[in-house]
Amino acid sequence: MRSPRRLLLLAASSLALLGGAALPAVALTPPAVVAAQDAQPSQPWAQAASDVPADANVRFGVLPNGMRYAILKNATPPGQASLRLRIAAGSLMENDDQLGLAHFMEHMAFNGTTNVPENELLRILERLGLAFGADTNAFTSFDQTAYTLELPRTNDETVDTSLRIMREQVSEALMKAEDIDAERGVIEGEERLRNTPALRSIKAQLALLASGQRLSNRLPIGDLSIIRSAPRERFVEFYNAYYRPERATMIAVGDFDVDQMEAKIKATFSDWAPKAADGPNPDLGTVAPRSAETRILVEPGIQSSIQLNWIRNPDLDPDTVTERREALVQNLGLAVLNRRLGEIARADNPPFITASASQGSLFKTVDLGSVSANFNPGGLKRALETIEQEQRRLVQFGVTQVELDREIANSRTALENAVQAAATRSTPSLANALLGATNDDKVFSSPAANLALFEAGVKDLKADQVSSAVKAVFEGYGPLALVVTPEAIEGGEAGVTAALEASRSVAVTARAEQAQLEWPYADFGAAAAPSSRTEVAAVGATVVTFPNGVRLTVKPTDFKDEQVLMTVRTGIGEEGLPTDRFTPQMLAPMVFTQGGLGKLTADELSRVLTGKIYSAGFSIDGDAYQLSGATRPADLQLQMQVLAAYLTDPGLRAAPFEQIKAFFPQILTQQLATPGGAFGIQAAGLLASGDKREAVPSAAEIAAFTLDDLKQGLTQGLSAGPIDIVMVGDVTVDDAIKAVASTFAALPARAPAAQPLPGSDQRRFPAPSAQPVRLTHTGPVEQALGYIAWPTTDAVDDRTEARKVNILAEVFKLRVLDEIREKQALAYSPRVGSSASDVFKGYGSIFVMAETATDKLPAFYAAVDAITASLRDTPVTEDEMNRARLPLIESLRRSQAGNEYWLGQLEDLAAKPASLEQIQTHISDLESFTAADIQAAARQYLTANTAWKAEVVSDKAPAQ
Repeated sequence: MRSPRRLLLLAASSLALLGGAALPAVALTPPAVVAAQDAQPSQPWAQAASDVPADANVRFGVLPNGMRYAILKNATPPGQASLRLRIAAGSLMENDDQLGLAHFMEHMAFNGTTNVPENELLRILERLGLAFGADTNAFTSFDQTAYTLELPRTNDETVDTSLRIMREQVSEALMKAEDIDAERGVIEGEERLRNTPALRSIKAQLALLASGQRLSNRLPIGDLSIIRSAPRERFVEFYNAYYRPERATMIAVGDFDVDQMEAKIKATFSDWAPKAADGPNPDLGTVAPRSAETRILVEPGIQSSIQLNWIRNPDLDPDTVTERREALVQNLGLAVLNRRLGEIARADNPPFITASASQGSLFKTVDLGSVSANFNPGGLKRALETIEQEQRRLVQFGVTQVELDREIANSRTALENAVQAAATRSTPSLANALLGATNDDKVFSSPAANLALFEAGVKDLKADQVSSAVKAVFEGYGPLALVVTPEAIEGGEAGVTAALEASRSVAVTARAEQAQLEWPYADFGAAAAPSSRTEVAAVGATVVTFPNGVRLTVKPTDFKDEQVLMTVRTGIGEEGLPTDRFTPQMLAPMVFTQGGLGKLTADELSRVLTGKIYSAGFSIDGDAYQLSGATRPADLQLQMQVLAAYLTDPGLRAAPFEQIKAFFPQILTQQLATPGGAFGIQAAGLLASGDKREAVPSAAEIAAFTLDDLKQGLTQGLSAGPIDIVMVGDVTVDDAIKAVASTFAALPARAPAAQPLPGSDQRRFPAPSAQPVRLTHTGPVEQALGYIAWPTTDAVDDRTEARKVNILAEVFKLRVLDEIREKQALAYSPRVGSSASDVFKGYGSIFVMAETATDKLPAFYAAVDAITASLRDTPVTEDEMNRARLPLIESLRRSQAGNEYWLGQLEDLAAKPASLEQIQTHISDLESFTAADIQAAARQYLTANTAWKAEVVSDKAPAQ
């Protein structure tokens, strides 16, 4: 079971130690393909004005009323579908007295239509197995509003009902005045939830980059004064003007007959007619001439960062071969710069935590090139100088052919892999990709075309061509410097401007060539022959053992072509760590793989394996240390060599270790700036009764950690105990055996696993608290969080009871959403969940939490008390059981059609064969529980005398 602390630190590691931006896949059209592509000017799709070929597997169409549709058959996962209904209108279309109503309107589309009563829309979908949030959702952006459904089945009932619901939302919303009034509090709660330092940083960016343009004051959340008071007429005006067929696009991807889906879309939407004149497309303004400029945003709790931006009017030309090739060549140059910046970030005493360069367009308002860096407080000058000079070094001296060839090779590998995996692309990801292409007016092209077009674009491409093209990224008005900082900058904006001018006067020199490297981890000894091989037909797996004790569990699947996932587990994980003190091993997930290998730094590893697909992750679980990887069949042998090298010769270097230590105070400060973040920091250890393995240390405690202590702890933890490998995906059993036989199975036999330290095989839920434990955050005084949890059970051996608690949590969630979100509008996104440890016996919980206004905390606790009393005292209805259970079962079925699910399920199969029954009975357990079982579970667990409560309020709030 993943702990809140570990999740927090893993998130921090991804921020602190990433080395640069990936090159986006860019599709280019070779001349032969262009000649064969027939334009369709009668259809308002991007391909009608482009020589880039659209994916022939997608059926694009337009209804007589102007509504567009795109339909694609895809059977991954089988029997399911994804629907997206896009409205070409967002916050940019709002009048000055409508700020926030595009987003508010999205909410109202769920709150009653002509033929679906209020609150019934979601219930209808829940009865079909869709869960609110996970399968039924929507979002509003600057330029679009989209409604999304993930269908668990593609039978007529599910598809017809879903299309009917979506049609009702976009053409039949009632927007009753009383319903609008009831929803105002929900929107206000969402604004309060999203009012974070990060959002305020985005506002500062838009104000700088789009100064004087509509984009700068059209954030979708809007204006609270308008949200609180706008009359119904303004909603109706916006809805009728912009929710209309010629602004709508239906996207359907899934395991269905395309002709039948097209017929259903036509039958559902063809009679949709506008109710008013079309709303105007707004004047977005133009980019005014600007000279170099500096802005500083001082925002406590924010990550320190510096951006240098160059802006220009947007390129609104159609998506064509020429446009794409220009972007590809420039992006290759940026990929080189990003690799350079990443290498600097991973060096000793780096000038920044992360840095990257990019180019893009902001909602057809402004195009920009940018180079930016995140740094620790006090490091502005070095960060600014380094990114400015590296950007200028690229512009002045360009890229080398070796650097260019490396980026071309990596891009080619990714595109080739996409072609080979095209038949098993994920249905939701395809639907999202079609939605993105539609919104961006881009042609949706196939992976095969993308690869062919890429090859045409890079054929005979030389470094000097890329060097020349990439200069344009940093042309335009600027540089516009934005510094976001939690503390005041000495000298203010004038000081930053002076530092930038001083840096620009420093001469730069060409980058030195890097030495060629060889892969030094190809030989781990003689390959071992398996000592046993056992088929586990019930789950389609094979368990193989080797003479040195290595155990391999393999499950070949056809879920996703060209994907092989694996984990390598050994040692006893947290059971080998003390409970009463912090240890530097808690930093291991953030520094283990970032340090590279003993014979290669992380950057040398990346260079020597150019063109290969591999990965390496590291985590510490309750009962094991775990390495993880993902690859394709062609690179499986290499992938296992990489993981074996990390196990036997990790490069625990000082640079990433010292970098995360230096960055950790910012992590704490940023988390403490919001109620949710502060809860994660302060409550993690409290929910484990003070167990230091779960708690988050202070900055001073982190500063005391040493690399030698980390090395010693990890060496001890990784050197003993059997090695269990699980491999799932596009792999044969024989190929899996071969890859393990020459790597992990070739290693010497290992000592038995260590015994847990005294008390380390236990974890306890905290004692009940009659009054909420008071925690604090550093954000606005009106923001707060309420939390209640009850102890339940574990999932160590028999998981049935934990699954029953999970169903109870789902019923609980329905009532919390209905009462706390809809009826009382206490919180925008209240959460209910359950957890059950698969390591520590007796450790599990069910919880409810909500970020709300400080003065609404008493009402939150009272509402939860009333809901738990009703669960204990009133039988759950059969309808409620189905609405809770069916989405959970359908989500599980979706997961079972993916490699990730089986990777986790099979991790104990070799060591604990009895777990096989538990794997097989998951769905049948969920189906077997009765309403009486859930009421009995509520009576057993949701009791006032076991509840642990906490509240998080601003440190500026008066003491109670």
